[in-house]
Amino acid sequence: MIPPLINIGMTSPWPVLPPGIHDATIDEVRARFATTPHRKHLFEGLLRAISALEAAGCGMLYLDGSFVSDKSHPSDFDGCWDITGVDPHKLDPTLLDFKGKREAQKKKYFGELFFAQVRGVGGFDFLSYFQIEKFSGAPKGILRIKLSPKKKGVSP
Repeated sequence: MIPPLINIGMTSPWPVLPPGIHDATIDEVRARFATTPHRKHLFEGLLRAISALEAAGCGMLYLDGSFVSDKSHPSDFDGCWDITGVDPHKLDPTLLDFKGKREAQKKKYFGELFFAQVRGVGGFDFLSYFQIEKFSGAPKGILRIKLSPKKKGVSP
């Protein structure tokens, strides 16, 4: 269940998820955050990314960014996915393209997705990094969405 958004301080420009990893279904994400034509557009890209991840065997996605905040017009969604069990040969190469500030991902999926277990900014793995609010440095929450990975040997 998605908890109510909270204000975490004066330097954070809008309410965010409370600290922690919060389980949510994709239907809950749709109902809560795909609420305007622009947000619905971003959500459609997220659904395409989820389909690509599931086809490669991914079982978990973590959703972050202004899309899961109270920002009225988020530019995209951000997140990371668990690499456990993923067949890289079945993965859409776009999800492995980080060039040009993830331009290819943004064009195809309207958002950016990283590997949850890989260290990135500031030496944190992305799962930890996304739990830090970028304006204030305060802890904030993210959503964990259980996916339905396709079984190995079964075509998507």
